[in-house]
Amino acid sequence: MKALLAVTRRRFTKVVGLLASLPFLLALSTPGAEGQPTPNRAPATPSAAAPKAPLDLDPPAAGTKVLLVTGNDYPGHLWRQTAPVLKELLEKDARLKVRIVEDPNALASPKLKEWDVVILHFMDWEVPGPGPEARENLKRFVESGKGMMLTHFACGAWDNNEWPEFKKLAGRVWFGANGGRQHDPHGKFRVDIADPAHPITKGLEPFETLDELYTCLTGDAAIQVVAKATSKVDQKDYPMAFVLNFGQGRVFHTVLGHDTRAYASAGVGELLRRGCAWAAGVEPGK
Repeated sequence: MKALLAVTRRRFTKVVGLLASLPFLLALSTPGAEGQPTPNRAPATPSAAAPKAPLDLDPPAAGTKVLLVTGNDYPGHLWRQTAPVLKELLEKDARLKVRIVEDPNALASPKLKEWDVVILHFMDWEVPGPGPEARENLKRFVESGKGMMLTHFACGAWDNNEWPEFKKLAGRVWFGANGGRQHDPHGKFRVDIADPAHPITKGLEPFETLDELYTCLTGDAAIQVVAKATSKVDQKDYPMAFVLNFGQGRVFHTVLGHDTRAYASAGVGELLRRGCAWAAGVEPGK
């Protein structure tokens, strides 16, 4: 039986090899332009990639101008799906006019100052974060009195201390892959209101969401936690949303938003709309 199987396997391998060579043999015998067999040709050189279209960074003429910056993230964070959902969710506040730009290096543009608030919706997965020009431009933007909002893994937009000042700007950042437990297992949990008097959370009720309960933040900047959740693993409270001032500007930072399902809760949408409005300097919830 073993000998029979070996012979059968050899015959099968030979047949597969002959079949695999058929396209090559057919190509040699196909007539060319003058009826002659087409000679062997070197493989075609791949055409150069089409140049990227210029980024559209001209803000809308009216409304609160919100630039949502995305384009790279950990593979488990499907930014091409979440960014449009986040835009739609925010624009339920008719004052918020959101533009998506799929290149974190857009932060270096001189046109950044024409926007009211910038949303960081990216992480520097396997590539450096935006360079010195973008960093200084973003810092000036917020210091001058504009707003910044961060969602989910944007706490790792410049990880491994690539830009030390980012920790001050973001309030809290991802402590890195070797820093310890990252989050509770993905699942449902309740988000509680930590500061019911803050304009973002005033009148907002606790809500349930399906997300990652982040336990992975580090930093010592003065922040004000407005929403929190209790870990089912260690029973400790962790910030789900917090605010801080940076220069003359306002920063709203939330770690919610793992995937599109994380945006399904009405409470999440309301929290993010209010947070974005507050960062932009307009009254939340109107």
